[in-house]
This record gives sequence, structure tokens and C-alpha cells, in this order.
Amino acid sequence: MKAAPKALHQFVLEMIEREVDHAKSGKPAAIFGKVNALVDEEVIKALYLASQAGVKISLLVRGVCCLRPGVPGVSDNVTVRSIVGRFLEHSRIYRFENAGNPEIYLASADWTARNFFRRVEICFPIEDAALRERVDQCLDTYWQDNVKAREQGTELTYVRRSVEADRVDAQALFLEQARKWKKPDVNVRSLVVKTKTNASKAMPHEQKVGQQA
Repeated sequence: MKAAPKALHQFVLEMIEREVDHAKSGKPAAIFGKVNALVDEEVIKALYLASQAGVKISLLVRGVCCLRPGVPGVSDNVTVRSIVGRFLEHSRIYRFENAGNPEIYLASADWTARNFFRRVEICFPIEDAALRERVDQCLDTYWQDNVKAREQGTELTYVRRSVEADRVDAQALFLEQARKWKKPDVNVRSLVVKTKTNASKAMPHEQKVGQQA
């Protein structure tokens, strides 16, 4: 984990370069980035070079994306999609194939200079195998979305993905899964505290925490 914003920037560049090395060695190489914005010039240049080296790059960028996918000889191996739905997508996920030994990181930072250099951000690896599998399933669901997802073309326009099979709405699926999760058995009995509403009369007044007085 890289704590400092500048170190996080260097970390992302190093992970991209590692995928380039794997691709040149004939090993599995791929990058999946889920962020809200992709603006940083150095990261974009690194992704272009990775694409040219044969790295498969899938980017889920909700908002501003200054990278142009599908440019012949430059970004042939890059696909950019955006999902804008009922809920504000705010998670950042970085996945690196790492020669068949995938590494997944959850983070707070978009790939922008603002996040890399002017804020304190965090990025940490998912080390538990079951949790990595769960995040992989989430990423796969996002990428299959053909209801809210739009794909960026070479002309910097976004088009709705065609529905060739069943409709997949990632946010709706996640919401349904959340509804089915078993809620923990928690004692929610209200706490009662005594406060004085009038200091002169010193009359105790019972008020339940979390409710209006």
C-alpha cells in the first residue's frame, strides 16, 4: 500500500509497466480500472504504451475520460465504458492480471492529478481469496451491463451498448443481492437518557437517542 499521493501515482505507473513486461514476455497481461475520472497525462501515456504492447485494458470510467480508445496503433486494446444509473458510482477498483496471478486493489483515488498530488488518498490490496473472487464477480457484472452502460468510441462519443442477450443492469442486480443478504441479529433497543429542558426548574426530561426532542 502506498500512503502518499505521489507514491500512489508512482504505484499505478509501476503496475501498468509490470503488465507491459508480462505482455512482452508472452504472459497473461490485462488491466481493469474502475474510477470516476481518467485525466492524468502520465497514466494515459502509460496505458497507451501498454495497449501497444498487447495488454488488454478495460476501463470503467463514470465521468471524464481523456483517453481515446480504439485508435489504430495507439489504443487498439483499450475499451472504455461508463455506467450512470440510479446510484452514484463511487468505488475505485484497480485490477492487474499479473501473469495469471491477479492482484486487486480498492482505492479512494481517481486517476487525476488532483487525487494523486493534492489530496491524501488510500489504496490497499484485497488479500483474502474469497474477497478477491467476490470483487471479480462484481467487476464482471459491471462489464456485462447493457442497460445503463455506454461505450466510448474513437470520436469521443458514447453509445448505448446493444442488448444481444439478457438485459443486465448491474446496479439493479447488486440492489437485489443486498436485499437478500441476511441482516445481523442486533439489539436495537433504544437508549434512554435524561436531560434538563429548563435549568431553573431542573425538571428531568426523557429523550430517546436518535429521535427528535
